[in-house]
Amino acid sequence: MKHLKLQSEHYKVLVKSYKQWLDILGYAESTVYNLPNHLQEFFYFLEQGGALRNHPVDDFSERASLPRRPITNINDITAEHVKEYYSYLQERNNERRNGALSKSYLNKHQQALKKFKEYLQNHNHNGIHLHLKYETNPTEEKLNILTQEEIKELFTACSYSHQAKRFRLRDKAILSIMYSCGLRRNEAVHLDVKDVLFDKERLYVRKGKNYKERFVPMNGYNLQVLEDYIFEARPEFYNGTCTERSRSEDTEALLISQQGRRMDGMSIANRLKAIVLATENKSIEKKQITLHTLRHSIATHLLQKEVPLESIKSFLGHSSLESTQIYTHLLKTVENE
Repeated sequence: MKHLKLQSEHYKVLVKSYKQWLDILGYAESTVYNLPNHLQEFFYFLEQGGALRNHPVDDFSERASLPRRPITNINDITAEHVKEYYSYLQERNNERRNGALSKSYLNKHQQALKKFKEYLQNHNHNGIHLHLKYETNPTEEKLNILTQEEIKELFTACSYSHQAKRFRLRDKAILSIMYSCGLRRNEAVHLDVKDVLFDKERLYVRKGKNYKERFVPMNGYNLQVLEDYIFEARPEFYNGTCTERSRSEDTEALLISQQGRRMDGMSIANRLKAIVLATENKSIEKKQITLHTLRHSIATHLLQKEVPLESIKSFLGHSSLESTQIYTHLLKTVENE
């Protein structure tokens, strides 16, 4: 809802500052982009005095006739305003497809508000009152978890996911990083070659969420995958189209693009799509998996192997055990299929 224009300068400054705060804390590019947009929609709702309810997203022609007082300052926001906004979201049409917003998307809006509350508290404000319960949809969640057999199919597909061998080796390296190491997209983007500690069988994640570093264990298979990529395929991505400037800036990057630059998150995501298509497995394609799906999947698979929750927390780089406990629910939905 980025197209919704705010009138309050107070709100405009807050959205901009909130976005900068998320970026400074090291959140993924998608999070830094989406959460401020969700917050902007919340502020727009408040400016209209709640007049968005029961109206199409872009039809506010009747809002002037509604007696509700516009809220243009966060100090005036009450728990009731938040509840009314959430009720509006549950009724609002999905702009990209027919029907209502998905439950996972509603949860994203909740995340935006909860993070905004945290932002306010970190800036010496009491925050806003939130009494929202996360939406659960086991069917939807199950679709976003790959089985161990499907993961094997993805690795196998890397043998023919591209005509050029250097791409195939890089595809396998991407899977090793995103699935076997459970990295977030932003963490993978910022990996350097020196972060692969072959002698210690560890991967050093220097730019994790909230800039928290950690070491991720790697087995012999995945170390061999990265070794093949680094010494055989990676040098071939430095070609004549790469400028001296970009080459010097990105020399240390682990994942290199065709132009010889550090791969960005979108490019890595596009290679995952290519790997999925290479499997020619319709059930995998139907799951519409993302890079984060691989992270969800490895966490669930570790639980299936009875790895302690505290160990999985450290592996994923979660700041609290509460974030990790969601996978116990995902495991139950998978086992009940």
